[in-house]
Amino acid sequence: MEKKMRFGIKSKIIIGYLIVIVCLFIAFIVLNSQISSLQKERNFIIDHDIEVHDLTNRIEKHLLDMETGQRGYIITGEASYLEPYNSAASSWEKDYNALYQLLNNNPNQQEKLEKIKGSIQDWIEAAGEPTIALKKENNTKELQQFFEKDPGRQYMDDIRSQFTSFRNVEKKSTETRATELDEKNQKIKIGLYGLLLFVTLISLAIAIVLSKSIVNTIKEVTQTIKRITASKGELKGRIKVRSNDEIKDLGIATNALLENIEERNWLQTNIAHAVTMYQGIASVDKLAEKFLFTVSEMTGASFGAFYVREENDKGDLFVKQAAFADRKGDAGRESFLIGEGLIGQAALEKRTLVINDVPDTYQLIASGLGDVKPKSIFIVPVLFEDEVIAVIELASLHEFTVLEQELISQVIETFGLTINGVIRRMEIARLLKESQAMTEELQAQSEELQTQSEELQMQSEELRMINEQLEERTKDAEEKSFELEAAKEDLEEKAHQLELNSQYKSEFLANMSHELRTPLNSILILSEMLEENAAKTLSEDEEEYARIIHSSGKDLLALINDILDLSKVESGKLDVLLAEMNMSELPDQIERNFSHVAEQKKVQLKINKAQDVPNIIHTDEKRFQQIVKNLLSNAFKFTESGCVTVSIQRVADHRLTTAMRTVDTDCWLEIAVADTGIGIPKEKHQLIFEAFQQADGATVRKYGGTGLGLSICSEFAKLLGGWISLSSEVGKGSTFTLYLPSLSNGLVDYEKVNFAYEEVAVSIEEEEAEPEAEITEIDHPVQPVEPSLPDDENVFQDKRVLIVDDDQRNIFALKTALAKQGMTIMTAHNGIECLEMMKDSEPFDLILMDIMMPQMDGYEAMQKIRGELKLVDLPIIALTAKAMKNDREKCLEAGASDYISKPLDLNQLFSVMRVWLVN
Repeated sequence: MEKKMRFGIKSKIIIGYLIVIVCLFIAFIVLNSQISSLQKERNFIIDHDIEVHDLTNRIEKHLLDMETGQRGYIITGEASYLEPYNSAASSWEKDYNALYQLLNNNPNQQEKLEKIKGSIQDWIEAAGEPTIALKKENNTKELQQFFEKDPGRQYMDDIRSQFTSFRNVEKKSTETRATELDEKNQKIKIGLYGLLLFVTLISLAIAIVLSKSIVNTIKEVTQTIKRITASKGELKGRIKVRSNDEIKDLGIATNALLENIEERNWLQTNIAHAVTMYQGIASVDKLAEKFLFTVSEMTGASFGAFYVREENDKGDLFVKQAAFADRKGDAGRESFLIGEGLIGQAALEKRTLVINDVPDTYQLIASGLGDVKPKSIFIVPVLFEDEVIAVIELASLHEFTVLEQELISQVIETFGLTINGVIRRMEIARLLKESQAMTEELQAQSEELQTQSEELQMQSEELRMINEQLEERTKDAEEKSFELEAAKEDLEEKAHQLELNSQYKSEFLANMSHELRTPLNSILILSEMLEENAAKTLSEDEEEYARIIHSSGKDLLALINDILDLSKVESGKLDVLLAEMNMSELPDQIERNFSHVAEQKKVQLKINKAQDVPNIIHTDEKRFQQIVKNLLSNAFKFTESGCVTVSIQRVADHRLTTAMRTVDTDCWLEIAVADTGIGIPKEKHQLIFEAFQQADGATVRKYGGTGLGLSICSEFAKLLGGWISLSSEVGKGSTFTLYLPSLSNGLVDYEKVNFAYEEVAVSIEEEEAEPEAEITEIDHPVQPVEPSLPDDENVFQDKRVLIVDDDQRNIFALKTALAKQGMTIMTAHNGIECLEMMKDSEPFDLILMDIMMPQMDGYEAMQKIRGELKLVDLPIIALTAKAMKNDREKCLEAGASDYISKPLDLNQLFSVMRVWLVN
């Protein structure tokens, strides 16, 4: 049967609207045609009638111009009066022809126009041209006779009368056309109302038809739903809809909903029935039989088996507990392991299997007449706490529907709990029987325990006595623990006191350094100026006095620096800055610094550098140079004759000890400073490396010194990852050897270094006999180098410099030295005076700023100069005698351009000032 064409509500509404739109479109076309016709007639009236009246007036005007020109010329004789006459005479015929052509559809009016034309021509021939010709001939007499009769007046009156009659006819014709136009307009208006009424009726008819078809169908659906509702749960009725539209879709959806609800009701009813049948069952096999019977009845299954998990030596084994439609006990295998066969695989994967394409070899379902092959197999694992405790397999002569599959799936969701409960109850019953048997055994054993209890009581008395002894020992241990805790607190208090003492010591040394460097600064500056004797006012003895004062001041400064360095090392506040150092320049540096010393003492200086020494090593160059300078200074100090030899070589790999190999380094260097001096007794080798110690008192009296140099060198060597060893013999000389690693990967552990030093100290004597590496002797001529100082007059001349210092001695010394360079000097005693002078005075070229001052120190003054006065480019050189850790960084952060520590070296000061003044 041919499928019925679908005609939806939307299509019906759209077709209805299309019909209305088509009617409106037709009405619009008819109305537009009528309006176009009216527009044409209106345009004809406007264009034709106005043009007729306009041409008539223009012809009449031309005639008037001819009459006026004729009379003017006759009266005055001026030729200018003939211009309008001639112009009108040539123009009126053009307008007449246009008017005559315009009236080609009106013969009566054309006939009147012809009469008017004849009258005009008669006037021109009878009155116009003859009078003008007489005037041109100056025939006054005939003109007078002509005007006495004046035949032209009669012509003019006739012409005016004819024009009036012509206009009246045209006016009536215009009025007639206007009346006809009004009548047509009225007819169009009536037709428009009629068309509107027609479209409205058509629209109402379509709306009634469409709404009736929709409402009637909805009423049918509503009535069907009410009948189903009134049936009190009976959902067999279905909605029937004849129309093929959305209402039919609604009916189909409602029928599907009813079918779904009916299926859900069936599902819930069967689930409730299955749940109630579990009650009162105490064994697994009866539960399995009851379940298979109930499920087979609900789903129409014809064959089934129920397996429950049991644990044995082989693992989890599923054993058959019940079967449905069993034939001589051959309904399925008796047991299977997990993962064995489809049923074992379903248990392993914990998922349901539905097989509809059953193979021919599958178990047949037996009946009274024969065996039948099943069409569908349903395998369901039963879970409890996410573990498979049972598996059910069903076979049916028909395929299991989705609803039947869902029923079984929902039933087994709680069935696992039921199986587990039955198994637990069976286990409890078994345990109860066992417990009863055990109770009897326990009763017999309790009598034996009674006897043993008496024996234990005697043993407990013995244990009590032992426990009392242990408590006494515990009390003794607690007392000792309290004593140890008190000793620990005492040690912590002493450690805290030591830390405070170290802090007080550092602060004391810093303050003493400041107090010592401040007067020492002026002593060094003034003595250096006296030593130079630029004015040539001092005798040679006075110059020598100044030189001795300057030298003594430098010695005192070196002593202060040694004490500060030793204090920093002991307190652990000395920074080690690792960087690349050029070893190829070391021989030249040693020669430059000590060649003049060797020349003065008439001692030969030898420098030997092995070829295998790397050009670049990683260490703290400043501390390295300080160690080498101290060792060389000591060598020259205690050597009266002979030579001082510096040997630089790389420690060969076969000489490296085990501890030295553990240090993360590129190579080990050995710098030996040997002299032919007085030598050191062997028992004094360790003593001289201690602070303020020398070999003996005679050495102190003869050679001087504080005994700090070697102590500082030893500590610096340890900080750099190395150590210093000594080999000496009294009267023959000494050899100080610095062992130092190249620290390209950072500092090393001091304990490793100390252990390595001990190993090397033990093996030094054994290695002295070994051949040394190839050494190249560098022969440097010992000649003093005279530094050439540049001429500073152009840089310093007329520069304004402000000295800010609270010590008058420093101000005097600096002012005197700078004034000799041609500079203009101003002074301030603290930061407040400095700021006031900078606000009130002319700009300064440079400021020398002391740090430790009363009222306002140098840090705050520099911050205000940079911040409040906005002088960011003004050079400020910070001067301080408190040469402690991070002083330079603090000065630069506060706003200083550069930093110099006191006592000042004038050459260094002038060099720094030159750089900033030139820049």
